[in-house]
Amino acid sequence: MALASVEKASGPGAGQLLLASAAGHGSAAHPYAKACELTSGPQAARNLADLLHFLCTLHGRYPGVVDHAAGRVADRKAGAWLALAAEAFAAERTYLARLAVLAGPVPSTPGAADSDSVVRSQRHAIEMLALSERNGCALGSAMAVVLDWAAIRRPLDAAAVRLGVEAPAYAFADQQAIAAVADDFAASAGIRRALLFGAEQILVQHYGLWDLLESRQQARSA
Repeated sequence: MALASVEKASGPGAGQLLLASAAGHGSAAHPYAKACELTSGPQAARNLADLLHFLCTLHGRYPGVVDHAAGRVADRKAGAWLALAAEAFAAERTYLARLAVLAGPVPSTPGAADSDSVVRSQRHAIEMLALSERNGCALGSAMAVVLDWAAIRRPLDAAAVRLGVEAPAYAFADQQAIAAVADDFAASAGIRRALLFGAEQILVQHYGLWDLLESRQQARSA
């Protein structure tokens, strides 16, 4: 039992596990997020429009994941981080909406009704995570959105170049600062598990979105 406690104490903290999860299971790990089909070629404009509109469905509405979490976390340090994150993500919503308008309508795609149903289910799932009563889940979900958005920003900024829009700086790129807040908040094993669960489930939904977008691109190309 003592050995188990020592091993746990010397293992990675919640913050490093959170960063590893984002790197290994989120948008940064999906091949389509970095695919040339999004940045070059005759279909890039349509593929980017697809991405922009589906991201609007997931994260373009207020209140979003970070806003919901900000209203549910009482911890002072985590609450201060969430307040700043909510303000920064409001600017990201404005940026996303502007790009979506300039990109034009969602491209016609076989199986569009099924795609719409899938992304609505994803939106419901991420909202439930941000509204969870389990201590740590809402914060973890918000942190995962903020961390994963740095990878999502790459194709968004590629869209901005194509559309003649100046991309604003992403205000929350400091991963170690997020990890420090996670470490401070996860004072018990239960809270740590809840935080990492909320984060992992957000990443699952984002990874699934890339799967969906890739299948839509393939359907249009068939």
